[in-house]
Amino acid sequence: MKKMRLPFVVALLILQGLRINAQSTFPVNDIADPKEGCYAFINATIVTNAQTTLQNATLVIRKGKIEAVGAKAAVPKDAVVVDCKGKYIYPSFIDMYSDYGTDAPQRVAGGGFRGASQMLSNTKGAYGWNQAIRSETDAAKIFAVNDAKAKELRAIGFGTVLTHQMDGISRGTGAVVTLATEKENMAMLKEKASANYSFNKGSSTQDYPTSLMGCIALLRQNFLDAQWYKTKPVTEGTNLSLQAFLDNQSLPQIFDANDKWNDLRADKVGDEFGVQYIIKAGGNEYQRIGDVKATNASFIVPLNFPQAMDVEDPADARFVSLSDMKNWEMAPTNPAAFEKANINFALTTNGLKETNTFLANLRKAIQQGLSEQKALKSLTETPATLLGMYDKVGSLETGKLANFLIVSAPVFSDKAVVYQNWIQGNKYLLKEDGWQDIRGNYTLVINNTTNTLSIKGEAGKPSAEIIGADTTKVDLTIKDKLVMMVIDFKKDSIHSARLNGVISNDNWSGTGQTVGGNSISWIATKTPGQSAVTDTAKNKKAELPVLVTSPVTYPFNGYGFTEMPRQQNILIKNATIWTNEKDGVLANSDVLIKNGKIAAIGKNLSDAAAKIIDGTGKHLSAGIIDEHSHIAGTGGINECSQSVTSEVRIGDIIDPEDVDIYRQLSGGVTSSHILHGSCNTIGGQTQLIKLRWGANAEQLKFAGSDPFIKFALGENVKRSYSQSSNRFPDTRMGVEQVLTDAFTRARDYEAMGPGKRRDLKLDALVEIMNKKRFITCHSYVQSEITSAMRVAEKFGFKVNTFTHILEGYKVADKMKAHGANASTFSDWWSYKMEVVDAIPQNAYLMQKEGINVAINSDDGEMARRLNQEAAKSVKYTDMSEEDALKMVTLNPATMLHVAEKTGSIKTGKDADLVLWSDNPLSIYAKAEKTIVDGIVYYDIEKDKLLREGIAKERARLIQKMIGAKKGGEKTSPATPSFRERNYCEEDHHEAKTFWGRIDNNKLSTDNQ
Repeated sequence: MKKMRLPFVVALLILQGLRINAQSTFPVNDIADPKEGCYAFINATIVTNAQTTLQNATLVIRKGKIEAVGAKAAVPKDAVVVDCKGKYIYPSFIDMYSDYGTDAPQRVAGGGFRGASQMLSNTKGAYGWNQAIRSETDAAKIFAVNDAKAKELRAIGFGTVLTHQMDGISRGTGAVVTLATEKENMAMLKEKASANYSFNKGSSTQDYPTSLMGCIALLRQNFLDAQWYKTKPVTEGTNLSLQAFLDNQSLPQIFDANDKWNDLRADKVGDEFGVQYIIKAGGNEYQRIGDVKATNASFIVPLNFPQAMDVEDPADARFVSLSDMKNWEMAPTNPAAFEKANINFALTTNGLKETNTFLANLRKAIQQGLSEQKALKSLTETPATLLGMYDKVGSLETGKLANFLIVSAPVFSDKAVVYQNWIQGNKYLLKEDGWQDIRGNYTLVINNTTNTLSIKGEAGKPSAEIIGADTTKVDLTIKDKLVMMVIDFKKDSIHSARLNGVISNDNWSGTGQTVGGNSISWIATKTPGQSAVTDTAKNKKAELPVLVTSPVTYPFNGYGFTEMPRQQNILIKNATIWTNEKDGVLANSDVLIKNGKIAAIGKNLSDAAAKIIDGTGKHLSAGIIDEHSHIAGTGGINECSQSVTSEVRIGDIIDPEDVDIYRQLSGGVTSSHILHGSCNTIGGQTQLIKLRWGANAEQLKFAGSDPFIKFALGENVKRSYSQSSNRFPDTRMGVEQVLTDAFTRARDYEAMGPGKRRDLKLDALVEIMNKKRFITCHSYVQSEITSAMRVAEKFGFKVNTFTHILEGYKVADKMKAHGANASTFSDWWSYKMEVVDAIPQNAYLMQKEGINVAINSDDGEMARRLNQEAAKSVKYTDMSEEDALKMVTLNPATMLHVAEKTGSIKTGKDADLVLWSDNPLSIYAKAEKTIVDGIVYYDIEKDKLLREGIAKERARLIQKMIGAKKGGEKTSPATPSFRERNYCEEDHHEAKTFWGRIDNNKLSTDNQ
């Protein structure tokens, strides 16, 4: 009896297990009808992963999962068998950068440079102070199945996505969901799968941040605040945003950088706080693939290649930059560049205007060097692994979700037709036509007349004809199982007919009508054993497109280098040398450069290993140094939102590809001090750079130079032009009070000792008080100049440099006593109320008082002729030529604390030199060679060759774009290539004109 009970008990337990597995928290408003959903796909070529392909294999699925896969996998008795002979089965694709099923809130316009300010978040609840930090957002809580969007993605092979709300700088968490039409509960595989970030404030209506450097500073400060919040300080109360930020740090960290330089900026933030981001790329990384590889990051790479522009009209073409045309040609090489550099990456549909172009663009990438194996891996295994989901998706293995594609041919072939996309064991029919290979010969009987019908072409794209003495073309249309044929017999028009019917395996049948209106019946039977017939005329191997072999240049424009210039020993012979030292001007003398330094100065120097440059009749000077510049910055040169933004850093937003770097090299400039703008009382931290054209942002920075910061006084700070701004201060006396308050808070902050909340804003001010950071201050009016010095002296520091300083001649004695330098304009006046008292003798009078004076540009164009600006003091006063030249060389070097390295021609200093065709103060002087660290970055003769090359390359690419249009490719209108230009007083974020200048997002085009 006991032996009889055992099988019964086992069976009962199995039955209970099945019932437990079938349990659901949702009630059924019907008769319960649970199904096993068992299918066996036989005779298929199964690509289980990027490395493994099984021939004539079987895939078995049950209850939405893979039960078995292999060449010898058994077919269960209860399985629905699907014959996949001649077909391929692949894992469905995974997109790990999507907003599927979420909607980003729309930003409501308001506030800004001239409008009322919103200083704090208006989000209701116990959240953080800034609306752009949205760490508490969970995609899982807002996700809703969107079948229309899912259908688009399923059609191109995707079955799973990582979705998140693309809004803000810290965007909260992403969820992994399938593209099934199930309820959200069933479609969601992982509710918290990633933490997401960007440099875009998104829908936030709050003023701060208004710039890229502000976004970076906010993210850095948020890291510090979150670390501090771990202690649960009583004074902070509850901050759900900071707590969520902390909680999310254990997840994969994904950063939407969307540009090669932003990739590096994001990685730098991550390195600072010990985070390795997965970086969403921009598509232009091939231009700096070495720097990209050095991040050690994994990447998510888009395939949103630019369209050819319609440049047939020469008037349109001239406004399109060479770099944009080159990027059109070379963008499809980007994925291959990642593979070649051995960088781990996934692919994404993000950025595509039309989702259905994804596979076509992927084929372009494969044609340009991306391997099919890597392409498949980047769409399956790599995203699944990065998200910690490879145990569920990403390959076809026992126990994983039944997410797979059935395709007519290898999936990346241009002939491939995706018939079905199975997701969680459910079939999504994409295309029925072609599932059965109908090609071959048929016996076609129309009433009692027999014909031979031949079906040719490619699978899914058949063509037909009646074979006989007079071969007749058949207009064939097949949709699902329905067929329609129109036959027009040439010699026997009475039998011409329109037929329609149904396909049932190898037998077709139906009815029709002759041209005479008589009803007919017909049947077509495939000849047994007939192999597929192909149309050889149409099946010729397509010619592969020519691989793009254009070289990448550094920077990526017409004036870039195919290989970066190298340091070499140089001997400049027989030049007139302006030393800026006690030796004065030396006639017919030599300078020897070794290892980037000035090795010797004198007559009749020799060095067998040195390159000889004949300086006969030419003048050699130290490189020009621009103390006040706004070139080479991107994303806004002003963080205009708050009165004190000392936490932002120009060094975070250096743009190495700003053509002004090259143009200023052509004017003899070797170093530029890149300043924050003048929107606020205490602006951002500055960055001194050397104009090493072609280098990356970090390599441009002047190593070992003292850190500076930008202050401002006057009309810009108090917003004299604004009628509605509510940002403090509104008056000049308010500006003084902002300074006093800021340094009072910094002094108290420093006194707090260890354990305090680290504040990047106050850290910079403490550095000033401790004489570790130095001020360059935008100034005009004598009263404000005096008040700024008074505040500085109260807190025990000095204003290092007053820039603009057009009323400096009125308070030169006070500036001398304070120890300030002056960096001014040569002869600007009356362009606004603050400068009506400006005079061209200002620089000379301050110098006579004993102040170290420089002439600066504050303008990308003026910097190219700073030598001429300096010469104006010789015109207006009795200043000597040597003293005038020092105002753009040695004097700015002194005020920037780098005079021991540059600014004069002296043994041991950096070889930052300019070889002029004439006296450097002459309007006829041209910089023939500009040398930085012993490297010739500008050569007037090579520049001529570059210009010729630019013209030829533009012509080639224009013709290629015209050819693409004539070849049937989609084109976009010719779009002028705008170059961002920064102005001191302008707000990047609001993009409005100011004092007649064009806003910095819509400036003159640059066709180089």
